[in-house]
Amino acid sequence: MSICQPHNLVTPLPTDKRFGIRVRVRSSDPFSNLVGKDWHREHWYASAEERDEALAGMSKKYVYFRPGDKPTLNYEKIDKQ
Repeated sequence: MSICQPHNLVTPLPTDKRFGIRVRVRSSDPFSNLVGKDWHREHWYASAEERDEALAGMSKKYVYFRPGDKPTLNYEKIDKQ
């Protein structure tokens, strides 16, 4: 089976990223009805500092939020052993 775009997946994904962030949707968010209550996404980084910087950016209030809007995602730091 050929790859649709030849520039995709030409280099292997790095495996040395040990520091992660697990993102989960809160059960009160209507998005959880679409993706399921157990939905989560993981983002991996090479260093704890890189992860913490990304977490700070992910968890801050977005510029385009309306007054009273609140994020409905939970963030959890995770480490590979």
